[in-house]
Amino acid sequence: EIKRAPRQPDIPHPQGHFPPRSLPTASTRPNMFSIVAAKPTIFASSARRSAVSKRRAKLTACPRASAEEIPAESVVARSDQNVSFTRRDALLAALAVPLVMRDAPAFAETKKRAGAAGAAPKTSEESFASLRSDIEALMKKDGDFGPTMVRLAWHSSGTYDKMSKTGGSGGGTIRFKEELAHGGNAGLDKAVARLEPIKRKHPEISYADLFAYVGVVAIETMGGPKLKFSYGRVDEMDPNAVTPDGRLPDADVGDGPGPKERDHLRAIFNRMGFDDQEIVALSGAHALGRCHADASGYVGPWSGTPLLFNNSYFVLLKGLKWAPNDEAAKFQYKDPSGQLMMLPSDIALIEDAKFKKYVDVYAKDQKKFFAHFADAFEKLESLGTSGLTPLSA
Repeated sequence: EIKRAPRQPDIPHPQGHFPPRSLPTASTRPNMFSIVAAKPTIFASSARRSAVSKRRAKLTACPRASAEEIPAESVVARSDQNVSFTRRDALLAALAVPLVMRDAPAFAETKKRAGAAGAAPKTSEESFASLRSDIEALMKKDGDFGPTMVRLAWHSSGTYDKMSKTGGSGGGTIRFKEELAHGGNAGLDKAVARLEPIKRKHPEISYADLFAYVGVVAIETMGGPKLKFSYGRVDEMDPNAVTPDGRLPDADVGDGPGPKERDHLRAIFNRMGFDDQEIVALSGAHALGRCHADASGYVGPWSGTPLLFNNSYFVLLKGLKWAPNDEAAKFQYKDPSGQLMMLPSDIALIEDAKFKKYVDVYAKDQKKFFAHFADAFEKLESLGTSGLTPLSA
């Protein structure tokens, strides 16, 4: 039994009496101790001791400790008022220790998981230097993959709608099967699959940044202009964000390069925010690659150097005589040798006077074409993005 000091008169708090803090209850702390809460009341010293004793008696024992296990010797008696506060504080401390011990492992695990979730390496200049090396290595292994990467970058960005602010390169949605199923993306599922090992090697880089950056690296590696690139795109995780099919330009919307074809080109590119000059400049990427029957249905290359980015597209478009290819499965044009081809959308550029003036400029001046293409391509890859960080190298 604790030996108590003689009773001292209650000394009022200088700012008035404050009720003692009530203990947590089962209703306010699920899965804690079953505690009968005490009604907060101003107690005289003897009444306060009695209330604490009753409260201790009603505690349900904790599996690891209980209120009754508190040694009486641990309570220091100084004055009647101090005894009640010290005993109450000791009681609360004893109850808190097993609770903390019980919850500590779970808390540590939660903290560990939270740290792991935010522990992904931060994207940096070094990340893209390493990524570039891997992309270039892939191109050395398969040179024909370069033009495909340009097409992937183009199509991942060319879905933007400036009115609804939807689409563009910001979410990397072209990796979803819903978007790969769009008619204009035929064959790009293989390109996305081939980039998957590189993506796993660089988890800090988003799919959206990857799809945009492969186009930059491919164009530069194949002799094109130095392109500006900015990173920080955030991947969209919901396939429902995929835009409707039909936002990419069609190679043929009629029988040949008539007014419908020219109107279609302007409608598609104006929707993204491009003018006539930018339409023609971006079309210059057709210097690369070739059409495949199992993808677009068209067959053949635009130029004799399909792995070299230059102004040959405009030189050939303007300088050769193009005639309909009656032997092709889909309506397309052929040059006198029958080795090269042009699409109806290509011929539309020399049938429309406003387009043709830029074809003439780029056919004569590759340097100017490179400059205009670089600006237009940077704009294309920025569609649907915000807050990007420019890559210095």
